[in-house]
Amino acid sequence: MTELNNSELIRLSAAQLAAKLAAREVTSVEVTQAYLDRIADVDGQVNAFLHVNAEEALAVAAEVDAIRAAGGAEAEALHELAGVPIAVKDLIVTIGQPTTAGSKILEGWHSPYDATVIKRLRAAKMPILGKTNLDEFAMGSSTEHSAYGPTRNPWDLDRIPGGSGGGSAAAVAAFEAPLALGTDTGGSIRQPGAVTGTVGMKPTYGAVSRYGAIAMASSLDQIGPVSRTVLDSALLQEVIGGHDPFDSTSLTDPFDTLVAAAKTGNVTGMKIGIIKELHGEGYQAGVENRFNESLELLKEAGAEIVEVSCPNFKYALGAYYLIMPSEVSSNLAKFDGVRYGLRVLPKDGPMTIERVMAATRAAGFGDEVKRRIILGTYALSAGYYDAYYGSAQKVRTLIQRDFEAAFAQADVLISPTAPTTAFKLGEKLDDPLAMYLNDVATIPANMAGIPGLSLPGGLADEDGLPVGIQLLAPAREDARLYRVGAVLESLLEEKWGGPLLDRAPVLKAPVLDSSSTIAGGSN
Repeated sequence: MTELNNSELIRLSAAQLAAKLAAREVTSVEVTQAYLDRIADVDGQVNAFLHVNAEEALAVAAEVDAIRAAGGAEAEALHELAGVPIAVKDLIVTIGQPTTAGSKILEGWHSPYDATVIKRLRAAKMPILGKTNLDEFAMGSSTEHSAYGPTRNPWDLDRIPGGSGGGSAAAVAAFEAPLALGTDTGGSIRQPGAVTGTVGMKPTYGAVSRYGAIAMASSLDQIGPVSRTVLDSALLQEVIGGHDPFDSTSLTDPFDTLVAAAKTGNVTGMKIGIIKELHGEGYQAGVENRFNESLELLKEAGAEIVEVSCPNFKYALGAYYLIMPSEVSSNLAKFDGVRYGLRVLPKDGPMTIERVMAATRAAGFGDEVKRRIILGTYALSAGYYDAYYGSAQKVRTLIQRDFEAAFAQADVLISPTAPTTAFKLGEKLDDPLAMYLNDVATIPANMAGIPGLSLPGGLADEDGLPVGIQLLAPAREDARLYRVGAVLESLLEEKWGGPLLDRAPVLKAPVLDSSSTIAGGSN
């Protein structure tokens, strides 16, 4: 039906695909097959997918095409994104596909139920392409801690795609999916977005149900969209968001103005706050340059730029790495070799539950998971709870108060998403503290439960790799991020002469405009 070839189809945004599907200029089967072909062609190099769901995805696509062909009320009732394919982080349980959490302890495990977000994708009739790679149980900033091998950055296969959701970000950046779901506990959607040149959104805590997301740190985890444009993320959040009675932390607030906000198109009169503590010393020069250019573009568009200070942010990283491991220690206790998943029997001695559990967890968990369980168990132990976990929670309150004071001065806050561009595979594996520092700018949003959006800010001067710009808004004000993010995205694309990913050397994908290049963020 379509005159577009596969290379052209997979480069369309989700919104563009939705429009062509609605106009019947292309079929969902054609689109879904184009992405499946792309996965088959390049994922051997990227390793973004742990499981490909071809048969079911094509069946859903064919169903959507049949409904549209028949016309009538059922066709009119189809969701805007019906027929647009999507990938799902393998931390989100899904009937009919394995859910491994990137761990050997859940290798081959199939969930008996769908996560709420999966139910909503199915209700919208979005073909699910498969499950994407991640750091084991979402513990990492590089997707090198997966039990199934690292994912590679499509911009440079020798570099990391961020983490823990590097699989979802790499799939979108490599044109293996137009959309993906991720989870963000300390930056696991936004930091991969920054280093792969994609858009990553962490909604307000509770705006999207966590029911069916395997918990790492329940007070910090949040499911959110991964996409190539701000509008696409808004479209996806409206699909997956909303109250869920199965999640006790789910908000009842309606979030149905996100797409409208992304289409608003102006920031005139808005106050944009530069967070003093989240740029400058310790940030790569090329990251700072692109960040400063973004500030100038927003100022020229009519926004007022102000500086705010959040003095307790310097304690956020330390507090996070006490709260998160403590919750990890509790949440992962259920992986015991008894109820489900891997079971390893001790080779000799008495066959007790304790010894089965020890043998199973020793064989099934990777080093990073073990490290965090040990740290969290220590922080929660008698005699140390108040000194460590209790003190970290007090710091969390101070961070929340810093945000309250900052949002009294600005509508939206802005910072670089990550202090550096993508580092090389293996470069920080032997230095966990250096790895943890990648989340220094993203962690405060999780500690406070506020929404955060990362969008591509250009390419760093030193290495030609993507830089991310992070926007933060008060809780429940996700729409503000889509409004400002869409404007900044438009201004930056005008500066680049098109989407940043059009310049990415993504494997075998043709460059659409090889006549222009980006140096220092301009063409």
